[in-house]
Amino acid sequence: MELPFAESYKIKMVETIKKSTREEREKWIKEANYNLFNLKSNQVFIDLLTDSGTGAMSDKQWSAMMLGDESYAGASSYYNLKNTIKELLGFEYFLPTHQGRAAENVLFSATVKEGDLVPGNSHFDTTKGHIEFRKAKAIDCTIDEAFDTEIDHPFKGNVDLTKLENTIKEHTPEKIPFIILTVTCNSSGGQPVSIENMKGIRAIADKYNIPVYYDSARFAENAYFIKIREKGYENKTIKEIVKEMFSYADGMTMSSKKDAIVNMGGFIALKSEETFKKATVFNIVFEGFITYGGMSGRDMNALAQGLDEGTEFDYLNTRIKQVAYLGQKLTDFGIPVQKPYGGHAIFVNAKKFLPLVPKEEYIAQTLAVELYLEAGIRGVEIGTLLADRDPDTRENRYPALELLRLAIPRRVYTNNHMDVIAVALKNVFDRREQITKGFNIIDEAPIMRHFTVKLERK
Repeated sequence: MELPFAESYKIKMVETIKKSTREEREKWIKEANYNLFNLKSNQVFIDLLTDSGTGAMSDKQWSAMMLGDESYAGASSYYNLKNTIKELLGFEYFLPTHQGRAAENVLFSATVKEGDLVPGNSHFDTTKGHIEFRKAKAIDCTIDEAFDTEIDHPFKGNVDLTKLENTIKEHTPEKIPFIILTVTCNSSGGQPVSIENMKGIRAIADKYNIPVYYDSARFAENAYFIKIREKGYENKTIKEIVKEMFSYADGMTMSSKKDAIVNMGGFIALKSEETFKKATVFNIVFEGFITYGGMSGRDMNALAQGLDEGTEFDYLNTRIKQVAYLGQKLTDFGIPVQKPYGGHAIFVNAKKFLPLVPKEEYIAQTLAVELYLEAGIRGVEIGTLLADRDPDTRENRYPALELLRLAIPRRVYTNNHMDVIAVALKNVFDRREQITKGFNIIDEAPIMRHFTVKLERK
């Protein structure tokens, strides 16, 4: 008999979480103006708001923190991280930042100017926000299959190469500072990009002399999917696949709070010394000196160790199989989700789940609130609120996909928690015909509004 699946770790420390009553949750979410970001953590039973910085660090990571060198300049922790990035990812130059959006801020300050266009695959919110803040435009060139949640395409994060080249021809290469590739592609459901697609993007970039940068928050999960889905890579290690992935890139930004399994940190890694020198100016202005850049030595040590652990197959197999476990539970209940299941989260198709809620009333946000009210589970909307307003017309942008993201923290919850999530969502699904109204916005920020928006019930 084949042995059943078991996690690749054992639990050494636990943290108490508490349940609440429906009445308490009704009060709390109203006080939060129906924005789940405004809830206090002790008002949440199972927290799936994000997998960013919410993972459990290992014994080796905690040990590495004790060896942190807190020297202002030239700390040994910096060189430890620098050597890890060079060996694992292949980049000669790197700048530490306090998190991923800080890396974007520094790199884009050095490269993006007003009137530019940045093509890519469904840019994430902070990426698009940093582009549009500089009065440039993000152009989505994702393959069409990504926007049909029922199609079981193995690499829904892929860029449509025809769309990409047509965008370059239409706007001229001089207007395009770089191509950005998000691996995995969060906004289309945590979907991976194939090596074949990376090679195709590299060929187009070389043809027009345009750099390619990767948004690499979940690069290790992307490598895992390449190993199990792409022909010719089944016998390669995750680290070998990672090295090849980044061989097709000129640089990367990293939110280390995801696949490096730390609570804070990020970095920029580059092959170009010229771009590195430009970026150092902004790193010093925005983050700190170039050998710490907003990070403590202990955090850089934990990050270096996390990069090594996060690119091991057994860890990734445990992590991604738990996500798939939740996905299969929801599928068995008839709940519409993005298929195939992503690496870090399950994405529920809110349009199909709540067909009676008008798109103007924020369908995915409505579903997120209902799930919280049902069981104290906090997810996040990846839909119209996140898509923000058109910077020119100031009208709402209605994306092709309206999703509720259930992001699973790394090494934190058990499959018993996944069972609770699935049943809670099934309970909401069973009463979906009674949910016909959503929300109005009563206050919003001019950009990246979803973090602080205030809502009222219709």
